[in-house]
Amino acid sequence: MFKYVLKRIALVFVTFFIIMTMCFILIKLLQPEKPMLGAQAAMELARREALGYNKPILVQYAIYLRNILTKWDWGTSWEIDYMAPVNEVIFDRLLPTVLINLYSMVFSVPFGIIIGIYAALKKNRWQDHLISTWIMIFVSVPSYVYAFIVQYFLSYKTGWFPLIMSSYADAGGTFFSWTMFRSMVLPVLALSFSTIASLARYTRAELTEVLTSDFMLLARTKGLTSRQATTRHALRNAMVPILPMIISMFIGVLDGSLIIEKIFAVPGVGGLYLNSINLLDYDVFMAVGMFYTFINLSSMIVIDLSYGFIDPRVRMGER
Repeated sequence: MFKYVLKRIALVFVTFFIIMTMCFILIKLLQPEKPMLGAQAAMELARREALGYNKPILVQYAIYLRNILTKWDWGTSWEIDYMAPVNEVIFDRLLPTVLINLYSMVFSVPFGIIIGIYAALKKNRWQDHLISTWIMIFVSVPSYVYAFIVQYFLSYKTGWFPLIMSSYADAGGTFFSWTMFRSMVLPVLALSFSTIASLARYTRAELTEVLTSDFMLLARTKGLTSRQATTRHALRNAMVPILPMIISMFIGVLDGSLIIEKIFAVPGVGGLYLNSINLLDYDVFMAVGMFYTFINLSSMIVIDLSYGFIDPRVRMGER
């Protein structure tokens, strides 16, 4: 198991390095030469020379890697926040993304599991057919469609919630006020529908398979009631493949949703990513792209490793 963990971590770093190298070279090949800007032209020119903008691409990449490894310097924003370090630009927009996705996970996980358990216990009955139909609809429809639906019914028609997320100033200078939380309800709901449906589908499938297993028949013949056998044995075994999925979701809360953040004007990393593309702010685009890459790779490795820790019968390091 230890060798397997080291191997997986090494593969993650190799994959990350390959993706970063390809992105950097392609971006530099497409990056046009921009003129200096006003009174900051001298500082901008010095910064560009320090980053090696006047040198070959491979030399620029070596400087880029050296700055990251030695100073954690991911470059400079030239358009979104002029002459500001990319690290600060991203960190200033990280909290809204984390909060919206964290609230969505806290809301989605219990509902998804409960609905999946109920559907499995009512297998092949009208309740199961109804839930399965709704699950297929919610899984198939993109999240931005839910965004427009909740905006129309819960904001435009009823006026219960704001149409877009409140700004930092309007919320009293904090992201933990009631005004800010109320404005986050709609994007949280828009993100939750597909997550609830996915968890319900996986929970139903796993629990249905476990309920028909031989050890469940043995548990019933030993005198356990249906409820006791389900809670003591079926649920525990069904959660083995479900828990890694939930863990990866919690790790992936930083991933966010680009389209949802744009629709609800969330000042998060997703909107920053789209703005960096539109404004051709290449250093910001590069850093945010690597941020998303690292989060996705981390989620994948946690899924693999969690199977071995959750289920002692799994020994991924053995052949």
